[in-house]
Amino acid sequence: MLCVPATGTPRHLSLPALTLVTLVANLACSGPAVAATPGVAAASIQLFGIPSEFILFAATLLGVAVLHRHTLAVALTGLTVITAFKLGVTGFPAGPGLTGLIDHLGHEWVLLANLLGLLLGFALLARHFEDSRIPLVLPRFLPAGWPGGFVLLAMIFVLSAVLDNIAAALIGGTVAAGVFRHRVHLGYLAAIVAASNAGGSGSVVGDTTTTMMWLSGVAPSAVLHAYVAAGVALLVFGIPAAIQQHRYQPAARQVPADTAVDWTRLGIVITILVAAVAANVALNLHAKDLAGRVPVLGMAVWAAILLTGLIRKPEWGLLPQSLKGSLFLLSLVLCASLMPVERLPAASWPSALTLGLVSAVFDNIPLTALALKQGGYDWGLLAYAVGFGGSMIWFGSSAGVAISNLYPEAKSVLNWVRHGWHVTLAYVLGFAALLLILGWHPGTVGDTPQRSDAPMTRSR
Repeated sequence: MLCVPATGTPRHLSLPALTLVTLVANLACSGPAVAATPGVAAASIQLFGIPSEFILFAATLLGVAVLHRHTLAVALTGLTVITAFKLGVTGFPAGPGLTGLIDHLGHEWVLLANLLGLLLGFALLARHFEDSRIPLVLPRFLPAGWPGGFVLLAMIFVLSAVLDNIAAALIGGTVAAGVFRHRVHLGYLAAIVAASNAGGSGSVVGDTTTTMMWLSGVAPSAVLHAYVAAGVALLVFGIPAAIQQHRYQPAARQVPADTAVDWTRLGIVITILVAAVAANVALNLHAKDLAGRVPVLGMAVWAAILLTGLIRKPEWGLLPQSLKGSLFLLSLVLCASLMPVERLPAASWPSALTLGLVSAVFDNIPLTALALKQGGYDWGLLAYAVGFGGSMIWFGSSAGVAISNLYPEAKSVLNWVRHGWHVTLAYVLGFAALLLILGWHPGTVGDTPQRSDAPMTRSR
């Protein structure tokens, strides 16, 4: 049940913009009014029973949805206002005032540094991949017609099971630019993001949320069945998106005879990806505590970039524009971390479904951390929900933000939802398929998280 008062819908608000506010408000109703500050009686200012921080965050998201040409300015303004409000009124989870803020940033900086390193690093990787000329020769191996577009989405899906979802999305977006001669339909861009997020949902090295579950004691087999939902979702969004793209711009079948692959650049791409995957697996298996103190994943990617830069110089000119998109995402992630959410609704499949919807506007990392602390979820169903849910809006996942850096026209909530309607449909049908086929099994295979302070090392 919605806990937002029925005050009517202002005619000047689009449905997607109103949905942003509604989802955030409903998340607010699931937790206490303010975060508990040890030894401090935090003030509480509410409107219609909703904590003020959530109202400020909803206003920020609404601003992003409406002023999509000024997303960074809106996000930074929202972060500044929320931070100032907590400094002067409610305090932070770690304590009041400036000390509480510093302690909070000390807890979040590893996650933020890893995200920044990955977003910037994989932007350079995508250009290396484009310069390898693989995207130009790939049409030779794709089926003709719209099935070629679907096969490309399936390739992104598979890649994301072993790679970071940012890398999978950027590689997919780069290939699409070559295959479709830089005329990529917005619905297909949404599908690229959805494929990268869906592909990682059943793998403990494929998504932030599943990695967190692994670090918390959930066995890899306990999230594997998320692929039942993800596979159904791929069919639901993949086929319509491929048809959209084929009608908008068919795949270019003609490949110049003198087009040759730059194997050195391809080797650089593989080296950077191997460094990222190896660092993540090594941290999870042997250095879990280090992952929470040092941004090792981002450092590993950049070490590989700088080392291979001695062979082929990266396109450093890409960094300023990528930095703007990265700062936008970091601002929203930090805003989400300041929200007073300390508990979730009782674990159930409706709760998991709702968390996936909320994940479209609210960082799924703290949501997953709270779910692990609370326990009682079907981890595969939850992994699909919070992993795939962010695909429904362009800034709902780091993969979406990365794609929007390549394709600025994607930065419109209204157009993303309108042209990418199949992603939302796929989320619901995939969730329903998994629930109907396998049912709801809390703590699948007897796995119960043993710790709730799992370091967060991967991108969203």
